[in-house]
Amino acid sequence: MVQDLHVKHHQHIRKRKYKKNFQSDKMKRIIDKLVYIAGFFGLAMTIPQILIIWIGQNASGISIITWASYFIIGAVFIAYGIVHKEKPLIIIYILWEILYVIIIVGALIYG
Repeated sequence: MVQDLHVKHHQHIRKRKYKKNFQSDKMKRIIDKLVYIAGFFGLAMTIPQILIIWIGQNASGISIITWASYFIIGAVFIAYGIVHKEKPLIIIYILWEILYVIIIVGALIYG
């Protein structure tokens, strides 16, 4: 009888752990999707800046130091994503790094 209660108690604990992990996994998947969406919109909002620099050939007001700093910070986030195996961070910051280089090169040429 005592052993039966002991088994039921552990089954109940495992059930709660599974339910908690399932909910946290679901939340993690939702946040992963939100990171992709936020990353996409952040990248999309930078495209007008690139168009002004490259099509308009006007880089006045663009700080190379600022964009180079963003580039360095992005490299740190890529390293963080690789170490922690966070695919969304790796993908988004690699894309950001590409845009940073495009802006920096345009600022050097047209600035």
